[in-house]
Amino acid sequence: MTRVAGIDCGTNSIRLLVADVHPETGELIELDRRMTIVRLGQGVDRTGRLAPEALERTFAACREYAAVVKELGAERLRFVATSASRDAENRDEFVRGVVGILGVEPEVITGDQEAEFSFTGATGELPGDDRRLVVDIGGGSTEFVVGVRHVEAARSVDIGCVRLTERHVRHDPPTADEIAAIRADVRAAMDLAAENVPLTEAGTLVGLAGSVTTVAAIALGLPEYDSTKVHHSRISRAQVDEVVARLLGSTHDERAAIPVIHPGRVDVIVAGALVLAEIMERTGATEVVVSEHDILDGIALSVA
Repeated sequence: MTRVAGIDCGTNSIRLLVADVHPETGELIELDRRMTIVRLGQGVDRTGRLAPEALERTFAACREYAAVVKELGAERLRFVATSASRDAENRDEFVRGVVGILGVEPEVITGDQEAEFSFTGATGELPGDDRRLVVDIGGGSTEFVVGVRHVEAARSVDIGCVRLTERHVRHDPPTADEIAAIRADVRAAMDLAAENVPLTEAGTLVGLAGSVTTVAAIALGLPEYDSTKVHHSRISRAQVDEVVARLLGSTHDERAAIPVIHPGRVDVIVAGALVLAEIMERTGATEVVVSEHDILDGIALSVA
């Protein structure tokens, strides 16, 4: 077994996984998994730059993670950065900060690489050999990946809960026009994804990341967030539509009062839930299998 650490730095959150991985079987024994909302992508869609306060929030989380990696004695560390840092003019400042704290350079991966890691992490534990469509709804982008045990086709498109919220939402709750604009962006992005990925040919829809897991936790009626209950839960399209309707009619304070919504997701969960609903409508999926294992697990497996 090799003790490894993987860090996934996205548009909305940064996450750490430390695990023991068997390099031949791919068995992964989790030792520490944690997430911090840092909103690295704050304003990037508008300014093209990473904001100073967003960088500082991210670096503070990196310092915390560096201590955990050292304490647990991980032999290898891989730091992967996704949508926000791909888009930013000043990403060199981000790279220098991460190297200074963790001693490794963040890999600013392509959308296709992001898709590969997401698929590997999400499907490794799923039984059977049916074709799966994996959707990873992030803060800045969404990845569509189809395959059985390996990726057959993938596409990353620039729709995510933070990007769509910053682009369209000006009222609380959002207006009908704002909701329509979000839906239109998602549909246009799915048209792009469909150029590479057959969206209606998979037997199972697998949903990843915070927007999906939060919608699942609300649908399950959990009194507090419980990853063991969310992981591999099956949420019907009717349940997703019910949650979306509830969120669309709620104010910021009303959403904040829902105990399973992380404070850092309260302002962006509406857009994230709409992305999921639109995907289910487009693909014809009657349910989504929700996975807590995702790109982070794929990153850890890749470095073992």
